Amino acid sequence: MHIAILASILSLIIYWLIRDRYRVRNLNGKHVFITGCDTGLGNSLAKWLDKKGFCVIAACTTEKGSQELRSCSSLSLKTVNLNLADSNSIARAVEFVTEQTAGKGLFGLVSNAEGTAPVGPTDWLKIEDFHSVLDVSLLGLIEITLKLLPLLKKTEGRVVNLINAKGLMAYLGGGYSLSKWGMEAFSDNLRIEMQHFGVKVSIVEHGFFKAEVVDSDIIEKHLFKLWNRLTPEIRDSYGEKYF
Repeated sequence: MHIAILASILSLIIYWLIRDRYRVRNLNGKHVFITGCDTGLGNSLAKWLDKKGFCVIAACTTEKGSQELRSCSSLSLKTVNLNLADSNSIARAVEFVTEQTAGKGLFGLVSNAEGTAPVGPTDWLKIEDFHSVLDVSLLGLIEITLKLLPLLKKTEGRVVNLINAKGLMAYLGGGYSLSKWGMEAFSDNLRIEMQHFGVKVSIVEHGFFKAEVVDSDIIEKHLFKLWNRLTPEIRDSYGEKYF
């Protein structure tokens, strides 16, 4: 019994060692599309993959972000403006990716997006506050994934969804945690379904990075905005001490 358990553990360790030594070869001509590349994790990943030799297509929300990224990257890196809350913008980005891949298909899709997130008790919020997050960080990412699946199937490519692990803890009201849990469920479902086509789907739950979304001044500004727009009844029910 003990020998069988030991053999199983040893086999698992050998499998991990072999798997972790695997490297993608012949990077030239392999296209990777990354969202959220103005700053932060998406920006760093775009630069890193560009240096490795991938054909990077980086989606930025601003022209300034696109220009700054191109200025410090190779000529093979291409950028496209993308507003994940706008279906027309998503359609234009998909068309751009299709043109850039020129029938070769898409090797990888890396989804990395953070919607604006007002922080506060749930009944301080309006439905628009939920939309400001979910339209970008959940529905927008789902929409662009669906539209790029034909290109991913063509190469038996992979989808990598970057999810901030802090969003998996429901410690505040609003759409932030909803969007992260939603992307987890979407990714798990898609992984099962895409096995038939050889497309891999992965989730990377990254840690807590210093960024604008966690800036204390930004959080405080959102809190004051939410508090000041409350009806007198709701404000009185919480009281100044709670605030």
